[in-house]
Amino acid sequence: MTADAGRAPQPSQTRLALRTVGRSVVHGLGSVGDAAASVGRRIGVAVSPVTNVVSTIGWLVLAAALVCATIALVFDWIEFVYLGATLVGAMLVAVPFVFGRMRYRVGVELEPHRVVAGGRALGRLAVVNDGTSTSVSSRIELPVGEGAAEFRVPPLAPGAEHEELFAVPTHKRAVIVAGPAVSVRGDELGLLRRTVRWNDPVELFVHPVTARLKPSAAGLVRDLEGEVTKIITDHDISFHALRAYEPGDPLRNVHWRSSARTGRLMVRQYEETRRSELLLVQATDGSHYDGEDEFELGVSIFASIGVQLVRDGTKTTAVTDASRLRSATATGLLDDCCRIEPARATPGLRELVRDKLRLAPAASVVLLVTGGALPLAEVRSVQSVLPPEVTLIAVRAQQGAEARIARVGQTTVATVGELGELPAVMRRVRP
Repeated sequence: MTADAGRAPQPSQTRLALRTVGRSVVHGLGSVGDAAASVGRRIGVAVSPVTNVVSTIGWLVLAAALVCATIALVFDWIEFVYLGATLVGAMLVAVPFVFGRMRYRVGVELEPHRVVAGGRALGRLAVVNDGTSTSVSSRIELPVGEGAAEFRVPPLAPGAEHEELFAVPTHKRAVIVAGPAVSVRGDELGLLRRTVRWNDPVELFVHPVTARLKPSAAGLVRDLEGEVTKIITDHDISFHALRAYEPGDPLRNVHWRSSARTGRLMVRQYEETRRSELLLVQATDGSHYDGEDEFELGVSIFASIGVQLVRDGTKTTAVTDASRLRSATATGLLDDCCRIEPARATPGLRELVRDKLRLAPAASVVLLVTGGALPLAEVRSVQSVLPPEVTLIAVRAQQGAEARIARVGQTTVATVGELGELPAVMRRVRP
């Protein structure tokens, strides 16, 4: 029994030794793997100038040549030898087309830089040969929005310029990016392709169509010196009442005449006044709108109201689900409106307004723009997350609907069927 006890630790020592060896092997394999990966990355960087020249079609041709060679070796089919040799020959013939160096100075200009959707915008591509010798013919590719333009540049003498004009599609609100201009050298089959980028992209802002509203539209800004609220404060200009002095009250608020008459200190109380501050919110959840056209109507309504508020000098915070828009100038607001896109899986409308209200805690009016597919009950529920002194006005973009104004609880709901109805509707809205 004593002998068995003496031999008992042996299996544990064996397992410990095996674990140690296993860790060493794993560590060694990991080191070898890291070293191999490092070498692979270095090789990839070294050969990238060559591999980057081969286009997708070129890689397919090389793969087809390899398959043909494999079939020829395995099945001894001479036809596949000729086919593979033809494919490899095509790649070799394409090689000289990628050699050569161009010295261009390329400029891309858009005129104007801002346009209303449906307006006209033109672009200009200017290519100047900055080299000391005549350049060879080349191809310039210029991405424009979702499309791409392709121009053939003829041989240019040193200092010579080649100009191309093109139209920019502006039928839809967007930020259209033109560029960068890329010169392409390669064979006509597109097996090899060497590109050089010559300039930075330029942007064209296609603003939403807006309606011109009258100043102080919707009666949203009716105060020059501030509107009186129901909040009682010790510091303001609108006198409310007197109350007994409490320790800590500033002595400048003591009303000495009343104090002398009552025999105890009395201090003034005031009703808080504030300048109108407006929170302008657009709900961009795609499910709130019945199609793309209705969403664009909502953006146009949002932009129209926002621009007029900026012109009126109203302190405005303009937001969407995804971002806060610049509201210092009308141009900045319209530029940011170009980037508004429908969103998916957004928080509820109540959560949206509650979250954005943190950006404008002193707002006295919340103006919400949404779509006609949103139930009125959900619009009304927004009022529950607002302070009592904050007014909620909702404008629903409902394409084809009759313009109307309704009162849903404490919320004013205006429905606009087309943009031309907005000025008349907003003149009738009262907080």
